[in-house]
Amino acid sequence: MNVSDFDYELPQELIAQTPAEKRDASRLLVIHRDTGELEHKTFHDILSYFRSGDCLVLNDSKVIPARLYGRKKDTGANVEFLLSRRLHNDTWETLVRPGRRVRPGDTMAFGPSGELEATVSDYGKEGTRLVEFSYQGDFMEKLEAIGKIPLPPYIERDTTPEDTVRYQTVYCQAEGSVAAPTAGLHFTPELLAAAAEKGIQIARLTLHVGIGTFRPVKCERVEEHVMHFEDYVVSPAAAELINRTKAAGGRIISVGTTACRTMESATDEAGILQPGAGSTGIFIYPGHKFKMVDSMITNFHLPKSTLLMLVSALYDRESMLRAYETAVREKYRFFSYGDATLIL
Repeated sequence: MNVSDFDYELPQELIAQTPAEKRDASRLLVIHRDTGELEHKTFHDILSYFRSGDCLVLNDSKVIPARLYGRKKDTGANVEFLLSRRLHNDTWETLVRPGRRVRPGDTMAFGPSGELEATVSDYGKEGTRLVEFSYQGDFMEKLEAIGKIPLPPYIERDTTPEDTVRYQTVYCQAEGSVAAPTAGLHFTPELLAAAAEKGIQIARLTLHVGIGTFRPVKCERVEEHVMHFEDYVVSPAAAELINRTKAAGGRIISVGTTACRTMESATDEAGILQPGAGSTGIFIYPGHKFKMVDSMITNFHLPKSTLLMLVSALYDRESMLRAYETAVREKYRFFSYGDATLIL
């Protein structure tokens, strides 16, 4: 299977640069796998496709202000950090610019008075650095004061105060992501309350999204690609609710690819979702046999990306690309701040 098989033409003007005025006012392309029918709806219509006893599975990870601008202590040269993944305590895997000038042993200072310092301890994978931070007080409070929310590279503008709200889901709790689980950006508290009133179960798990989600697939064959690892947590309560729903015949509706990857990683061969914490590098592409996920809410994904391959595993590649062609023709908005799909 070639990576080029997952390519499609996307006009630049369809890449959303800002969120919709209201979260649930975004457009919704409903994809019926059984008939091939496509419906054009608005996101606030989505509950009409669910029934009592179904379960929405949310990723409650919160985006941290992972982009830091500082200077090398010895030379004063400007540096930019993008935190990728917390390894342990105050050690992070970090993307550094300019990388060629930052070596193990170098120390950087961040903040007006250098209140946050970072020392490079080693080289990491794929051009990253392993960095140990030192500070007084609470690390996340320092980040909130000094850092910026890291928007995806295809959003070609600076971060604004609005992004600190709109590039988070309304239900985010667990700090740790450097990119939002964007399918959840469309939900409002009112929509979630209406789902509960309808008898739709809501389960929450956590997967912290790393910078690998934006890395292009560089090999020609899909099967040769190696995924990045991301940390997840499935609570006993979430596992019990999801397993109970599945056993009772309810549908497991994954809100986004991150919730999907978590469930498919943590579900055993008997089809039981196991609680616990772990790290997953699961790569889902056509041919994958889904153990837990029945349906999915997700945004539109980049050409030749692993996320497009994932949704093409839930539906066949040719039909999914035809749906994308329709979305382009109908001028849907694409990617993180764009419109949504519901794959039934």
